[in-house]
Amino acid sequence: MDKVNLADKLSRIADYWSPRVAGELNGQHVRLAKLKGEFVWHHHEHEDELFLVVAGNLELHLEDRIVHLGPGEFFIVPKGVFHRPVAPDEVHVLLLEPASTRNTGNLVNERTVENPDRI
Repeated sequence: MDKVNLADKLSRIADYWSPRVAGELNGQHVRLAKLKGEFVWHHHEHEDELFLVVAGNLELHLEDRIVHLGPGEFFIVPKGVFHRPVAPDEVHVLLLEPASTRNTGNLVNERTVENPDRI
């Protein structure tokens, strides 16, 4: 595997809410995505999910609070916790989660990406 330049990989992503696989380790995917607007409320029954903001600002809406993340900050959503990512403006994120994790968690809808493309 070669080194990964996050800015280069993220520049290749044109659509929002469609994660791409940038690497794998120990059954985990390192996924990159661009987000804008509101996602759906969902949870992951068996997986924790790490959101690391590379550029922009992200709001992670939880049932009891909103976590604000800026560049260089991350938050781990524990398994089973309902959450909704919200990006008022474009935000670039790195996600670390098991390879089997569906981006929409317990839901299947038009935003579901079952097998993310590699970038």
